[in-house]
Amino acid sequence: MKKFIRQSASSNHQDSEHWMSVSDLMSGLMMVFLFISIAMMRSAFIERDKIKEVAVAYQEKQVAIYEQLMLEFKDDLVRWDADIDKQSLAFRFNSPDILFATGEATLTPTFQSILQEFFPRFLKALNQFQNDIEEIKIEGHTSSQWEGATKDIAYFKNMDLSQARTNSVLKYVYSIEKDKITREWIRNNIAAVGYSSSRLVFTDKGSEDSKRSRRVTFRVLTNAETQIRKILGD
Repeated sequence: MKKFIRQSASSNHQDSEHWMSVSDLMSGLMMVFLFISIAMMRSAFIERDKIKEVAVAYQEKQVAIYEQLMLEFKDDLVRWDADIDKQSLAFRFNSPDILFATGEATLTPTFQSILQEFFPRFLKALNQFQNDIEEIKIEGHTSSQWEGATKDIAYFKNMDLSQARTNSVLKYVYSIEKDKITREWIRNNIAAVGYSSSRLVFTDKGSEDSKRSRRVTFRVLTNAETQIRKILGD
């Protein structure tokens, strides 16, 4: 009986040592996971702070570009029937009668004259922000209308028209600049995009404003998104 008790006690002692070893192992693993979690959280906070810094810098840069454009063009907006959107940095020419003849992609003499005055000053105003600019888009917009066409056909006809118009604008402003370096910068940083009727302008009553929908826009895109993607990649 005593022998059995001693064997039982020895067995219990071994089991106790076994479970203590497993417990120590689990405690060690938990500490490892804890340190990993803390490190990951720290990394996430650092990444968040970097993105926040870029976002703040982006907002400040947006405001600076807007203010510079307003400083340069505030006295010209009314006579050109133009405006500058603070949020999107879009310089919009809103009067379709000044821009093109109906259904045509050839610039009117009036619009050519405006672009001759506008574009060199536009580049000059943005010169100090060149390192912050990702791209400048010359955007063409139309109404949803096309005489005698269904909605689907009108959309694609207007797509062709809006793209042809922005191409005409880009070719014209490119021809204005004679400096080789400026022309190279235009080739690398300015694109012509036609949007057809996908971004209509509406009246206060919610109906399509056909006249205001037909417009040309020079929109400045900063490189904040690229910087954020770089942070996430790193």
